[in-house]
This record gives sequence, structure tokens and C-alpha cells, in this order.
Amino acid sequence: MSVSSDVILVIDAGTTSTRALAFAPDGTVLAVSQAEITQHYPRPGWVEHDADEIWHLTLAAMRDVVAGIGGTDRIAAIGITNQRETVVAWDRSTGKPLARAIVWQDRRTADVCTMLREAGHEPEVQAKTGLLLDPYFSASKMRWLIDNEQEVGEAARAGRLALGTVESWLAWNLTGGAHVSDASNASRTSLLPLAGATWDEGLCDLFGVPAGALPQVVDTHGELGMTASEILGRAIPITGMAGDQQAATVGQGCLSPGQTKATYGTGAFVLTNMGSEAPASQNRLLATVLSQQHGVRSYALEGSIFVAGSLVKWLRDSLGIIDSADETEALARSVADSGGVVIVPALSGLGAPHWRPEAGGVISGLSFSTGRAQIARAALEAMAHQTHDLADAFAADGARWTELAIDGGMSANDWMAQDIADVTGVPVARPEMVETTALGAAKLAAAGCGMHASLEDASVRMRGALSRFDPQMADGVRVARLAAWQAAMAAV
Repeated sequence: MSVSSDVILVIDAGTTSTRALAFAPDGTVLAVSQAEITQHYPRPGWVEHDADEIWHLTLAAMRDVVAGIGGTDRIAAIGITNQRETVVAWDRSTGKPLARAIVWQDRRTADVCTMLREAGHEPEVQAKTGLLLDPYFSASKMRWLIDNEQEVGEAARAGRLALGTVESWLAWNLTGGAHVSDASNASRTSLLPLAGATWDEGLCDLFGVPAGALPQVVDTHGELGMTASEILGRAIPITGMAGDQQAATVGQGCLSPGQTKATYGTGAFVLTNMGSEAPASQNRLLATVLSQQHGVRSYALEGSIFVAGSLVKWLRDSLGIIDSADETEALARSVADSGGVVIVPALSGLGAPHWRPEAGGVISGLSFSTGRAQIARAALEAMAHQTHDLADAFAADGARWTELAIDGGMSANDWMAQDIADVTGVPVARPEMVETTALGAAKLAAAGCGMHASLEDASVRMRGALSRFDPQMADGVRVARLAAWQAAMAAV
């Protein structure tokens, strides 16, 4: 790293958009460029992306940010964070995608997962990987592509197939052909044992995924690759890679066992740092790799909620109840309560701790007095209700929360942040910069390139101010809210 190279360039490839950000050594954002990703819904329950679009939009955003900070010479290293579990299939010889990417929200492999579960394979999969049998994870998506997309199947039989999640696809394009996946993303495929350095042959056979099509598993921070010089004008090291929820955990500074964060984006994801020992949930939570350096891992316990910000987007785009997401806070404050309306947002099935891919959404308690405000408030209340279900599961697994660090676009809503504190009974802390996913990738890359001495040092030096929300709700109100939620859940 030269004296003038004082910027970390981060790629944040999310579900609905991809962007590039430039971070100073203290965590200040110097420039941002963002573009929306086209969402394809060919059938109910199917969600797809164009992998070429993701790459070209990401490249354009990177170049835009580089121009905004004065050129490539300022960049010390690149960090990548991404939507997890989404699967891309491409041809090793041409580098071209062979089908649309299957997005993490996609439920098309629910029947396959049910079949494997009924055949008794879930205990083995969970023991090895920390994951349950659900279409959320990557392996069943990979097999579906091989079986149902002709070009993917042909490439597999010819030994030309490359399979990977989004960070792997981006790394391939950035480097000109390096096929790698960091351990945090690899741990979301159902093919990597929590304690294993690489892919498990038995799991690959179970899901029918050729191990030769999979990337090399690498650290989350360190020397992970080098960009081709034509990408940005000179070769730049890639020194940080992590799935979005692991990156957000790092971004929140949850580097010690017991520290917990919740990210409210398209979905909502809670991770508790569990240290160097891989956890084993008895309450249908997930165990996952949090970070890895020099082959040494730290782990997290995770609860995944499939629908969070996407519920507000649905209210806006499909129902026309609101014109913008920002309206929900004012609408929620405009009424004393939801008027008995409860929303169970199972628009993509139910995630942890229920794991019901077949579930559909419910809006209960409607009456002639129900208006926009009650529905908007009920949508925000659903975030606290779902979080409370996870809090109970974490506590039952011996990981009771003492404070919840929140982030993601939805967390900017003060009303919702207070409601989460009230319903869970746990103090909530929110950083000044709620987009901590990108910050976490910046911290990983900064530690990986030596800008900061360690991940802990990067976390201290790149930390911002916090807002705090303490529980205030009366016990009787909380009990009534949760009873109404459970009644609505019983109807799903």
C-alpha cells in the first residue's frame, strides 16, 4: 500500500441494488454510486437475477466512484460483500452466465428439500453444516440449474461448469478468472462443513452438485486475489470478502462472543457471535462461519427472517398503500395502535425459527375502521414480532441477548427501532451509519491489506456514533401484542 493509497473501495451487491462505496481509514464514506437490479418473477415463488447485469452495473458503479475520488491511485484495496445463497452458473471457457441467477428468496426447490427431509437427511446436514434443509440455501438451487437448464447441464457434463454465489461471480470477473468463495459465503451453500476446510464429498453427492464446479474456499480477509489491470486501470488487491450478514456483524463491531446484531433490509437477519467453537442449535437456528483468517474461523448463531423491507416495498409497489417507505413512520405515529390489524409477512414462506417454506402471508383483524395508517403500523410491528420469536429461540440456545445492535435501511425508522426494543424487552443500539454491511466489508479489507493492524483495530478506528432505544412498553401492552401475533401465526 503506497502512502497515497488511503481508500478502501467496497462492492456491496445486494438483492435489489448493487453499489460501490469509497471509505476513508476512519470509516467515513467518500463517494457512493448505486444502481437498481432488475427483479425477475417468472412464476409464483421464483425470483431471478441477470448475472451479467449485476456485473456490468457493479463495474459501472466502481468506475464512477473511482472517478469521484480522483483516480485509481487512491485505492489501497477492495472489499466485497453480497446477497448470500443466490446461485450463478457460468461457463469456465467463456465466462458467460448459462442461465439467470436463482435468488436466495426463490422457493422452487421446496419439494426437493421436503423429500430430503422426509428421507431423514436433515440431522446429518445440520450436524455438518449448521444449516437446515430449506430452498433458501444454495445447494438445491445448484442442482435445479443442472437438471432444468440445458446449457448448465451440458456444461456440467463437459466439465466446463462454474458454480458460485455472487461474490464468487464478481471475483471471477474482477480477476479475469479466479474461482474463489470466502468461507462465510461458502458456509451458506449446505456443502461446506463448519469445521471443514473445503467442500464435503458426501454433501455434494447428496445434493447432486459436482465438486469440480465449485470455487476454492478462501479467507474472509487477507490476500484473496488481484484485479485484472484493465478493470480499473491498474491491478488492485482484493483483501476482504464476506456475505452481507457476516459483513454487517463485523461492521457493527460484534467481534466478541455474545455480541448480537440485527440487519433489517430486504429480509432481516440476526447474528450472535459465538467465538471459535461452532455452535449447534437445538431450536432451529443456523450455525454459520462469521469470519476466517489464515484458515482460523469464528462462528455465529443466526436467525433468518425472509421478509422485512420487502414487505414495505410490497405495500408500495403492489398495493399502492404508500408512495414511499419513509411514509411508514409518520403513519405509524398517527394512530394509537394498529386497530387490531396483524400482518404475518410470509410472502416468501417463514424463516427461522419456524422454517415453513409453504406458508403464505396473512393480514388479520381488518374492519371498516382499518385505513392506511393501521396497515402501515402493522407492517412495522411485524418486524418486532418476528424479532421477538428469534429472541426466544436464541435464549433457548443459551445465547440470550443483552443488547441488540440494529442496522440496514429499515432501521433508520425511529418508531420501528423503539418498537423492537419495547416488544423484545432488550435495549437497541443503532449506529449513525445504518448501512453497516458495506462498512464491515471495508473493515475486512482494511485489516486484510494492512491499513489497520487487525480486524479489532479496524473496528475501533472505523466506529461511528450510536443512538440508543430502551424498552418503555407496559407489560400488559406487550403481552397483548404478542398474543395477537400468535393468534395470527396460527392461521398461517
